[in-house]
This record gives sequence, C-alpha cells and structure tokens, in this order.
Amino acid sequence: MSLFVDFSAIQSVPAANLNRDDLGSPKTVTYGGASRIRVSSQSWKRVIRHGVEQDLGETAARTRLVPIKVKQALVGAGWPADLAEFAGAQVAASAGKKPLKTEKAGHTSVLLFLPESGIEELTAVCGEHREALEKGLGKKDPGALLPTARIEEILKRRTASISLLGRMLAELPGANVDGAAQVAHAFTTHASEPQRDYFTAVDDWLDAADTGSGHLDTAEFSAGVFYRFATINVTDLLTNLDGDHKASRTVLASFADQFLMSLPQAKKNSTAPHTLPDLAYLAVRTQRPISLAAAFETPVPADRAGGYSRPSRQALATHAQAINRLTGNRNRPFHGHAGISTESFDGIGAAHDSFPDLIDAAVDAALPESKDER
Repeated sequence: MSLFVDFSAIQSVPAANLNRDDLGSPKTVTYGGASRIRVSSQSWKRVIRHGVEQDLGETAARTRLVPIKVKQALVGAGWPADLAEFAGAQVAASAGKKPLKTEKAGHTSVLLFLPESGIEELTAVCGEHREALEKGLGKKDPGALLPTARIEEILKRRTASISLLGRMLAELPGANVDGAAQVAHAFTTHASEPQRDYFTAVDDWLDAADTGSGHLDTAEFSAGVFYRFATINVTDLLTNLDGDHKASRTVLASFADQFLMSLPQAKKNSTAPHTLPDLAYLAVRTQRPISLAAAFETPVPADRAGGYSRPSRQALATHAQAINRLTGNRNRPFHGHAGISTESFDGIGAAHDSFPDLIDAAVDAALPESKDER
C-alpha cells in the first residue's frame, strides 16, 4: 500500500508574468471552454527545488557544463588550458561503457543532474590520473583514461532533492530516479487573458527642450487567482532515501513549506508579485492522490465585490466535500487547512492557525515521529 500527501492551494497573484512562452507572453490553457492563465509545473518545481536544497544544505545542479566546470577548476589549480580541457572531455568520455557525447563548445549533449560537490570530486579524479591524461593528450582516439566506475558513481550520486523530484538520464544506465513528487500546472480558477503593457524608458540626460523617450516597447502580463496542486508518494520517498525515516520527514516538511512559500521569479523586479496562498489544504491518503482541479472546470464567477479569491476558496471546499462523500471519507487518515480568512469551511478538515502548524500535523500523520527521533 502506498501513502500520499496531497497539497492544494488557492493563491491570488497580481500583475505578473511568472512563466512566459516562446513569444514572452504568459502561458495559457483552455479548460472548461475558457482561457486561463497557466504557470507550468516545471517553472514552479524549479523554485521549489532550489528552496528545498537551501533548506537541506544539499545543492545540486542540472547542467550540461560539467566538462567545462572541471576544466575551469583545473585551470584554477594551475593546469595548462589544453590539458584541463582534455581532462574535462575525459570525464564525459569515461562515464560508462558508452561515453556521454560532447558538443563543440565542450558541454555534454544531455543535461546531467548531480550534487555540486561532484565537480570537486571529478576534479580530484583528474588530478589522480594526470599522468595518463598527459600521455593521451593529442591522440586521435585516446579512449577512456579515467576510471569508469568511479566517474559513474559520482555522476549517479543523489541528493535529497534528486530523490524527491527525480532524474532522467537514459544515457547513463542506473542513473534514472523516479521522483516521489508530482507537481501540476497551476491555472486560474476563472477565465483570464494576457494583457498588454505599453511602456517607455526616459533618457535622463536629454536636454530640457528634447521630448520623447529613450526606449519604448510593449510587454504582456496577467493577473488572477490560481489553483495549485502537488502530491508526494511518501512510500517512494522512503525508498529513494533508503528507508531513512527521519530524513523523509525532513524532506517532506521542506517540500510542503516551499510549495506554499515559493513563487517563480520571472519579471520579479518589474512586478514584485510576492503573495502567499489564501488557502492551503493538505490531505494524507492511502489509496491514490486526488487533485481538486475539477472544482474549477466551470470558471468561478466573481463575487458581488468583484473578487475571485473568496468564491475560489468556497469552490475548493465544496468540491472537496463532494469528493469526501463519493469516497465515503475512506483512505484519508488526515486532512486539514489553513487560510488567510476566518471563513468556516466544511469538507477540508480541521482549521490550523498557520501553515507551519498544518504542515507539522500532515507530516506527523504521514510519518509519525519515532521514539528514537524525539
């Protein structure tokens, strides 16, 4: 039997462009016959990952620049540039039975995802085998000059965030990690379209008699109330962390906090849309995750005062209550909520005073603290 923790949030975001498409416009999705503003799961997942890594002090990097970073480290240690570049290329060439391909610029053709400390370790391996690298420099086909098993081990190493969010690297057998977390695309609970912003920049050194601007352009932004959803397979998280119960509690709590407190940073200097969720709903389930996105398949209408936050919160609670009725309130040992208002909601569990209180209750329900951890 698997165990899941579901995270739902209602969040109002003012004028912003959190996640742009290839033309610079806010991303959209049509749902329930209405156009909505969308923020991709990848966008929100990245800022969550960085927050989790900061919480845990385990920084990882998703990059194609491993050979270049190794080269730079070796040059900094006094190696000749040509030998350092060759050593960086050898890191890719020695990664498994089939070498990782590199491009002309020196980076790998695929993204790697490894702890940042791996660069220091790879650099150390090159130092230990400098003589072999010097002998192979200039040869047309030098082959793999670094110990394959050791290079593989470093490139396959996991951090907690890799165990949480997964890693796809088909080119290196055994490096794939099925992540325990799933993050949905956020979308507005109501119909919403991108809006255009005509702006100018004034040239501060123009003469007083000069008119006009130094630059003018248009940009797009959006505003709306978003429904956000994510879930963690706690059983998979425990497996990925080698059964470490205490570490799993820490990672689960960190993800929960970052899910609620994070915001994609695109265009932040010109929009500063730093809001928090109006309502958070967490549920521990023993059968399968349940998203409440269908609560907003019919676009939420504005309330009498003109806002969408209150009716969105109510729509989520009403839908959750209907889901509870359909499932007979089974397979859900815990659910609860915390919100910005004093509204009373049926169907989403006990009210908690703060996000930390809600997170602690959910974590304790999913992974009860053992006596040894107290």
